[in-house]
Amino acid sequence: MFQQRTHTCGQLTKEDTGKKVVLNGWVDRIRNLGGLIFVLVRDRYGKTQVVFDPNDNKEVYERSLELKNEFVVSITGVVRTRPEKDINLGMKTGEIEVLATQLEIISESEVPPIYINKDEDVSENLRLKYRYLDLRKEKMQKNLIIRHQVMKATRDYLSSQNFLEIETPYLTKSTPEGARDFLVPSRLKPGTFYALPQSPQLFKQLLMVAGFDRYFQIARCFRDEDFRADRQPEFTQIDIEASFIKREDIFNVTEQLIKDIFQKTINEKIVVPFRRYTYDDVMNKYGSDKPDTRYGMEFIELSNYFEETEAKFIKEELANGSVLKGFIIPEKAENFARSKFDELVEYVKSLGSSGMIWISLTNSGDIRSNIKKIAEREIRKLIENDIIKKNSVMLMILGENSKVNQILGQLRNKIIKQEFEKKSGFDFLWVIDFPMFSWSEEEQRIMAEHHPFTMPNLEDFKKFKDIDPLKIKSQSYDLVINGYEIASGSIRIHDRTIQKEVFEVLGLSENEIEEKFGFLIEAFKYGAPPHGGIAVGMDRLVSVLVGEDSIKEVIAFPKTASGSDPMTGAPSPVSKKQLDELNLILLNELTNKEE
Repeated sequence: MFQQRTHTCGQLTKEDTGKKVVLNGWVDRIRNLGGLIFVLVRDRYGKTQVVFDPNDNKEVYERSLELKNEFVVSITGVVRTRPEKDINLGMKTGEIEVLATQLEIISESEVPPIYINKDEDVSENLRLKYRYLDLRKEKMQKNLIIRHQVMKATRDYLSSQNFLEIETPYLTKSTPEGARDFLVPSRLKPGTFYALPQSPQLFKQLLMVAGFDRYFQIARCFRDEDFRADRQPEFTQIDIEASFIKREDIFNVTEQLIKDIFQKTINEKIVVPFRRYTYDDVMNKYGSDKPDTRYGMEFIELSNYFEETEAKFIKEELANGSVLKGFIIPEKAENFARSKFDELVEYVKSLGSSGMIWISLTNSGDIRSNIKKIAEREIRKLIENDIIKKNSVMLMILGENSKVNQILGQLRNKIIKQEFEKKSGFDFLWVIDFPMFSWSEEEQRIMAEHHPFTMPNLEDFKKFKDIDPLKIKSQSYDLVINGYEIASGSIRIHDRTIQKEVFEVLGLSENEIEEKFGFLIEAFKYGAPPHGGIAVGMDRLVSVLVGEDSIKEVIAFPKTASGSDPMTGAPSPVSKKQLDELNLILLNELTNKEE
């Protein structure tokens, strides 16, 4: 039976000098100085230095010679103040050390396949295979502690605002919301399937119909998407819904929640309300619906500066309705050699542009450009109007406005990553008035931009049979922090006629509507209140708080980019017995039988 700890490894101070204490933890580092052995003992609260002195206790000293990194130990000893020259202000316990009087090795460890106590370049696969070791690292433990604090702050704040935490089912009906569902076969009803929820969307709306006017849940969500960088098949969101509210109410609750979370987790005071942009604004200014505005570089409409240019192709394109837009990269002209411009030209061509026009104005006032027929008078006009300044670069794209915005947006993001150091601080903004519908090139049909339960702008929607559906705006909104979409929500449809009309725009037949969403339409017959809500992406929010680029760094047991778990081997085959119980047969087995 081991000696249970009296203190954690991050707790002792010089006020505890002279106390007899017991520490439990992992051996972090060992320094054998010949006469003395110093061991750092670690737990999630911190580290404490333990001294083994043969002159004080030879038996315990000799026992300490058996120690290796990651052994689990129980150490009894007496707290003493370190000599002033040995004080380590980088440790919470850096003013003291413990002189060991007793040592118990609770559990031994083999040499770990990854370092715990120092950074090293380790493959993601190896880190995930030994995730239980990776999670011992100080950084990972801090990240998960912040995650816990976010969840606690969320529950505390929303509970204080009369929101009820209500759980919704994990086994539900397949009602695809854009991505594929993860399907779960039913053993008791052969040939039928449950689906894991992509979000609690329909259930939280039904809770509004049921009269629970303020709901929240820290919800697990599942989407069987083609894997992309930094996406996970299962993720967590702070799900919020309320009745008898308007958009401003959701904004207020969300802003106060975010303010509370930042204060309680990283002691960052943020100012509310957040800035607001329409979808059209951010697309025209940044070419993205989730811009990081800390870097500036807003797009500039430049067509009128080049209407009389000697560059014939520009003049003709502008006469045919094209636009010329660009952005300025300040203080970077000296960084841009011709080869770098050439790389960027090839990059925009890969995005579908016919090319890129660039102008560079050096500190000495020298002008460079890849279009020789751009007259000096036009560039001087840009300088006189304070569009371009010395030591700056201007990048321009010519073409149809929405396509130009899209390409410039990707180019801007590339420049931010390549040319700028990561900025500190936090940039909050709302994006509102999204399109209700968008066109899917992949599926060759109209899709819901957010989801089909979003309330359209009713003035637009009244005319939807007479106008292009892609011009209809919705009552949806996103919260963006530092270029990441952190939250997304909308005012919901609560009228069954409007809901059916939206389904029809999306191409669903009467039978499909009844089969997939009949229960929702039925519920709306019995008095549905106006309602709306938002879902905050927990994983991304925590990653922003701790300054991580990847959400894998804030999830205890994430999957790889291909959706696998190297530690457990999931996904994995199952036995024939399990398949038989579910009345399932694998296609390759069926093919083999037929052959």
